[in-house]
Amino acid sequence: MSGEFSATLEIAGEADHLGALLGAIAPDDPDSFSGSIEDEVGGGALLVIEVHAPNMRTLRATLDDLLACLAAAEAGLKAATGE
Repeated sequence: MSGEFSATLEIAGEADHLGALLGAIAPDDPDSFSGSIEDEVGGGALLVIEVHAPNMRTLRATLDDLLACLAAAEAGLKAATGE
């Protein structure tokens, strides 16, 4: 199978919190994904991460890495705020 594979991850929350999450993953592998924060109607924000890969194995590995980084960043944010 040839072509490009892609996936989109969307996380809703507060813009500041989502900005910190995006900042935590930005250095990971910036050529394999893009991320942005969009304002939602009625308040809040949406972190949108788009991942592109040449094959399913790379797509899965990149998503696994990003999810692990997001989980670590989330844990760090919770520890810093005492949640």
